[in-house]
Amino acid sequence: MLSISNVSFRYKEKSILNSISVEVNKGGCLSVVGGSGSGKSTLLKLILGKMDVSSGSISWAGQKILGPKNKLVVGHDFMRYVSQEFDLMPYTSVAENIGAYLSNFYTEEKKSRIKELLKVVELEEFSGTKVRFLSGGQKQRVALARAIASQPEVLLLDEPFSHIDNFKKQSLRKNFFSFLSSNKITCVIATHDKEDVLPYADNMIVLENKEVLVEGCPAEIYNNPKHPVVAAFFGNYSIINKTIYYAHQIFVVRKSSLEAVTKQSFYMGSFYLIEAEREGSLIYFNHTSSFPENTFVYLKLK
Repeated sequence: MLSISNVSFRYKEKSILNSISVEVNKGGCLSVVGGSGSGKSTLLKLILGKMDVSSGSISWAGQKILGPKNKLVVGHDFMRYVSQEFDLMPYTSVAENIGAYLSNFYTEEKKSRIKELLKVVELEEFSGTKVRFLSGGQKQRVALARAIASQPEVLLLDEPFSHIDNFKKQSLRKNFFSFLSSNKITCVIATHDKEDVLPYADNMIVLENKEVLVEGCPAEIYNNPKHPVVAAFFGNYSIINKTIYYAHQIFVVRKSSLEAVTKQSFYMGSFYLIEAEREGSLIYFNHTSSFPENTFVYLKLK
C-alpha cells in the first residue's frame, strides 16, 4: 500500500502541512480535497519525491519514497504524475506524446496500446495532430493518456479534469476511472470537484489549516459532514440549530415553527435553489418553483 505517516512540510519558515497520515491500498483511489492553498498539490509532490518531507515518511509497498536530498533523478519508475502544466511535447503528435514512455522494441504492441488509450480519453480523431494545435482540455486528456500508458502502479493527479469542458468531462471520468480500476492502478487525486470524489474514490481526506480535518469513506462524510468546510465542498448548506443541512434536506410545508423570508431564486435545471433569511442568517433550500422576493415560507428539516 501507499503509506503516508506523520508527514510535515515547511517551506523556509512557513508551515505548509502538519502531521499528515493516510494509507491507500493497492488499486484504491484517495481523493485529497481542500481550499486553495490547503496543501493538496504539495502533498502530491511529496509523494512523488519532488520535494523532501520536513518530517515523517512516505512509502510504497514498503519502499521508502526518497526526495531530492537522497535521489538525483526525481520520481520513481512505478509512479506517474499529471500536473496542471501537462508537460507535453508540443511539436510532436498526440500519438507520439502518449507513446513517449512505451518501448519501441515491440512496435505492434505499442501501436495497439496507443490506440486503446486514445479511445479511453476520446481523442482517436486527433491521433496525428501536433499537440501545439490542441485546446487546453485536449492537452489535459493527452497528459492523462500518457500517464497511464506504461501502466504505473501509482498515479498522482492534480486537478486532472479542470480544463476539460462539460461536454466531455462526464464520459471521460467514467472511462478513465474504469481503466484505473480494471488495471489495479492506485490513484491519489487532488481536486476541488465533488464529481471526482463521490462516484470514484474509496477514501478521502479534507485538508484545512495544514492538517487533515476529516478522513473517511466519501459517502459517509457526505451524509455526515460535521464541519461547514466539508459541507461547502459538496454543495449549498445551512446551519440550523447548530446542525448542518444540505439544500435538498430542507422542504417547504404548509405550516411549521421554522419560518423564513425568501430573497433570491436560482434556476438549477431540475429545481430552483432558494436563498432565504431566517433570524438574520441566510439559509438555502431546493424547490420545484421559484418564489417572489420577501415571500414568507414555512420549512421542514429532513
